[in-house]
Amino acid sequence: MENKRLSKIERLLQKELSDIFQKQTQAKPGTLISVSTVRVSADLSIARAYLSIFPSDKGEELLEAVRANTRSLRYDLGQRVRLQLRKIPELSFFIDDSLDYLENIDALLKQ
Repeated sequence: MENKRLSKIERLLQKELSDIFQKQTQAKPGTLISVSTVRVSADLSIARAYLSIFPSDKGEELLEAVRANTRSLRYDLGQRVRLQLRKIPELSFFIDDSLDYLENIDALLKQ
């Protein structure tokens, strides 16, 4: 039962964070930040969001900008989900490099 609730919260946070990033990156043409996965701790105090950033060569730069704005992102998220969640979790952001890994493996297999 608890796993079902956590997965619903993770999907909600993923959807809302994706909307926030989509609105923020519209001002920067040529960049795209998508939220691939969100993992929430059992006590709902910490949410780990894994971001897929395009182009990948700007990944570290954009991740640092996102981490610098974590406080405002959490506030925006809180405004969106305040009726569904009582407590807004602390946000941690990480790069999801699984697509780069797949591209690398695909290139190796083609050789």
